[in-house]
Amino acid sequence: MPTPLPAFTERARPHATALFRIVTGLLFACHGASSLFGVLGGAMGQGGTVPTGTWPGWYAAVIQLVGGLLVLLGLGTRTAALISSGSMAYAYFSVHQGEALWPIQNGGEPSALFCWAFLLLVFTGPGTWALDRVFFGSRNRGESAAPAAPRREPSAA
Repeated sequence: MPTPLPAFTERARPHATALFRIVTGLLFACHGASSLFGVLGGAMGQGGTVPTGTWPGWYAAVIQLVGGLLVLLGLGTRTAALISSGSMAYAYFSVHQGEALWPIQNGGEPSALFCWAFLLLVFTGPGTWALDRVFFGSRNRGESAAPAAPRREPSAA
């Protein structure tokens, strides 16, 4: 007989994954909106915007805004998360890694954390409360709203 806590955490896993997806997508989209539109402190906290078309800042901001919103809504989550994860890996290695070895030394913690968070979503999927489920159903992605109960084989006694 399973203990109550593991049973609860297994039932709650799709909901916790959805909350993780929503918060991560929202925070990522805020970075993009900040850089593109100067809201929430603007680019680099200076209240400005990234000039349109500049490489890589403007393109990164577009990926952050669009990818963050798609992940937030749970629409094309795995694809949006993969592109967002790659964007943050690029940001870490091209901008931060050259400054120092460790993320805490080179200011790359947000890039590293977003990279790994989005990579996790590539493998876990959107959880519950995703628009993918509304438009495409859970069967198309090989996911279910809750983990399936383990099969019990009849005993040969």
